[in-house]
Amino acid sequence: MAVDVAQWDDLLRGEELAYLGSEPARDGITAPLPDDLPKTLRERLEERGIHELYSHQAAAWEATRRGEHVAITTGTASGKSLAFNLPVLGALTDQPKHRALYLYPTKALSQDQVRALGELKVKNVRAAIYDGDTESERRWQIRKWANLILTNPDMLHVGVLPHHDRWGDVLSNLRYVVVDEAHVYRGVFGSHVGNVLRRLRRLAHVYGAEPQFLLASATIANPGELATSLTGLDFTVIGEDGAPKAERTVALWNPPLLDEELGQRASALAEASKLMADLVERGLRTLVFAKSRRSAELIHKFTADRLGDASRLSPYRAGYTAAQRREIEQRLFAGELLGVSATNALELGIDVGMLDAVVSVGFPGTVASMRQQWGRAGRRGHGLAVLVASEDALDQYFMREPATLLGRRVEAAILDHENPRVLDGHVAAAAFEAPLDEADAEILGSEALRRAAEHPDLKKTDAGYVWAGRDYPAGRFGLRSASPDVFTVVETENGSVLGTIERERAYSTVHEGAIYLHLGESYRVVALDLVARSALVEPFTGDYYTQAKKETMTTITETLRTDRRLGLDLCFGRVSVTEQVVGYQRKSIRDQSTLELVGLDLPETTFDTEAIWYVPEPEQLEGLTEMPKLLGTLHAAEHAMIAILPLWAMCDRWDIGGLSTNIHYQTGRPTVFVYDGHSGGVGITERGFDQFEGWVGDTAKMLEGCPCESGCPSCVQSPKCGNLNEPLDKAGALELLGRMLQAG
Repeated sequence: MAVDVAQWDDLLRGEELAYLGSEPARDGITAPLPDDLPKTLRERLEERGIHELYSHQAAAWEATRRGEHVAITTGTASGKSLAFNLPVLGALTDQPKHRALYLYPTKALSQDQVRALGELKVKNVRAAIYDGDTESERRWQIRKWANLILTNPDMLHVGVLPHHDRWGDVLSNLRYVVVDEAHVYRGVFGSHVGNVLRRLRRLAHVYGAEPQFLLASATIANPGELATSLTGLDFTVIGEDGAPKAERTVALWNPPLLDEELGQRASALAEASKLMADLVERGLRTLVFAKSRRSAELIHKFTADRLGDASRLSPYRAGYTAAQRREIEQRLFAGELLGVSATNALELGIDVGMLDAVVSVGFPGTVASMRQQWGRAGRRGHGLAVLVASEDALDQYFMREPATLLGRRVEAAILDHENPRVLDGHVAAAAFEAPLDEADAEILGSEALRRAAEHPDLKKTDAGYVWAGRDYPAGRFGLRSASPDVFTVVETENGSVLGTIERERAYSTVHEGAIYLHLGESYRVVALDLVARSALVEPFTGDYYTQAKKETMTTITETLRTDRRLGLDLCFGRVSVTEQVVGYQRKSIRDQSTLELVGLDLPETTFDTEAIWYVPEPEQLEGLTEMPKLLGTLHAAEHAMIAILPLWAMCDRWDIGGLSTNIHYQTGRPTVFVYDGHSGGVGITERGFDQFEGWVGDTAKMLEGCPCESGCPSCVQSPKCGNLNEPLDKAGALELLGRMLQAG
C-alpha cells in the first residue's frame, strides 16, 4: 500500500531542513520466463504470481546457462536473490545429486534465505543451514542429504575445509557457489574471505569439481574487480537494474545550531529519536541506522522516553545472542515492531518486510552504504529517506553542499588477499588440507607458494609443502577480527550473559566504570577480568555516559614508497601502532558536557599495519609553529583527512586511525600519520597515497565551508581517536592544506 506523503510532510519543515527533494519512480523492464526453465520450477513461480522476470534476472539466467561466472550488482530490493536462485534451483531440479553452497556474511541472512527457499517448495531441492548454531547430531545428516547448503565464510574456513574428508560427496558434486552481499567482503574480512574461496576452489578441484560462482552485491564502483579479487576468476557483470522503483522523498536534516562561534549543534541522536518518535506515532514503520552500538541503544532509549512506551520499539546490534537477534528480526518482519534503531548489522539484505522510512544518523562513511540503507525505505510504495547530520565536518559539508553527496557515485571495494599477515594463515591451512605444490599457484596465486617456502610450520616433502604442527591451523585465527579473544558481558544480579565483545573493543567499551547499553537498558561495568575474559555489569540509572581516552604511538618499520607530492615528501609503508586506553570521561547525556576524567590502568595493544605519512615543509608551517597551534593544526588536518578518506577508499571511518605530532622521534620534524586500522593493512591508505591530491583537495573544501572558528571542537573528531583533550585548530589545518595545494 502506498504511503500518503502528507503523513510525514509536516515533519520536514523548519531550520533543521537542509535539503528536501525526491527521487522519481521508475518502471520495471521485464522479460518472459526462460523457455528452458524446468517445468516444475516454472509452475512454482507462477503459483507465487511470478509470470515474468526483470531484465537483469533474465540476463543472469542466460549468462549462467552459458557457463559463465556471474556478478549481479543492482539496487536494494531489485530481486538479486531470484537472479541467482533460478539457475541453482533449475540445476538441482534436473540433477538432484548436484550440490550448491550459499555463503552469507551473517547467520540472519542464511535464516532469511532458507525461509524464502522453503516457501518456493521446489521439487528435489533440499536446503539446510550449516553454521555454528547447527546441532551436532544434525551436521552429518546435512552433509549426507542436503543439496543446497547455506553457511558463512567463518564456518567454511574452520568447520568445512579442514575436515573435507567428511565433505567429499559435497565437494565432488559441487555445481554452484553463491556469494551474497559480496560488497561486505572488503578490507581485512574480504582479504580473508578471498583466501577461503580460493581454498574452496582448490579442494573442489581435488575432488574433481569446477563450480560456477554467482556473486550478488549492492551497487559499487568495481563489481568485476571485487569478484575477481575474491575468487581469482573472470566474471560477467550484470549491472543494468530492471526492477521498478517507487518514488522516494529524500531529506537532509541538520540539528539546530547551539553555539554559532564553535559550530556546536544539538545532538544528532536526540534529533533522530525525535523524528523516529514522530514517525512511529503516525504508524509508519521506521528503521534508524546508527554508526555505533552505543548510539543505537541511546536512540532507542530516547525514543521510548518520548513515546512513554517501548512495546513496539527495539534496538538491534551485534553482540546480542542469536535468540535475541532472531526474535527482533521476526517481530520486525511480522509488523509487530514499528521502530527499530540498528547498527549496520541490518543494512544487509534481510527481508524485514514493508518499511516506510529510513533514517541514517550521521553519514555512514560511504555513498554505497548510505544508498544500501536508504534502499529499504518504501519497498512497496512511496518511501522516506533521511540523513541526520552529526557535528562531523564531512556531515556538515554535505549539509551545505547537498549536490556533492546526492550526485556522488558509489565507491570501490578494496581487499588484498596477498597481504602477508592474512595470507600466511591460509597458506598453512591449505597445506593442512592437502600438500601444496607448484600446480596450486594457478588457484592460490604465486605469492602463496612463495610464502609457503618461508613458513616456519610447513615442511617440504616430495608431495609438496605439508603442515608440521599438531593442531589444525585454521583454528588459530578468525576472519573478522584482529584478535581471536572475545570477552563475555555478565550481569552480576542473576549471572545471565548479556552479550560478547571483541578484545580490541573491550578495553574502550567495557572497562571498569564504563556505561554499557544492552537492549535499551543501561549497565555500569563493575569489573573487567582480563584473565577470565569477562566484564561484570550491574543495572545503572544515572544520567551520564562514558567515553574512553587513548594514547597512541606510531613507529615506522619500513618505507615502501616515497614521492614528492604537493610540495612535501609523502611516504607510504609499514608502521607499528601501540594503543593504550588510559582513562575515560563521564559525559552528561543532557548536554554532552564533561563531568569527570577517570584514569585507568589497562594493557597496551600493538599491531602492525600500513600508513601514509607526510612531513610539512617549513614554509608550509610558517606562522603555525607556536604551540599549541602547531599541534592543533596537525591534529585537525589528520582528523579531517581521516573523515574524507572513505570517499576515496570504500571503508568505514573506524577502519582508519591516525597520529599527529609536533616532532616524531624518527622523522625529527612535525609529522602526520594516517594508518589502516587493522593488522597488516588492506590497501586503504595506499589508495590514499595514489589519490593524495584529490584527497587533500576534498579535505580543504570540507574545512573551508565549516562555520566553526579556530579551536573547532568535535567537528573533526574521529572514532579512532581517543585523544579527547588534544587541541583541534581548524583554521590552522585549512591554512596548511591550502599551502600544500598551492605548492602542487
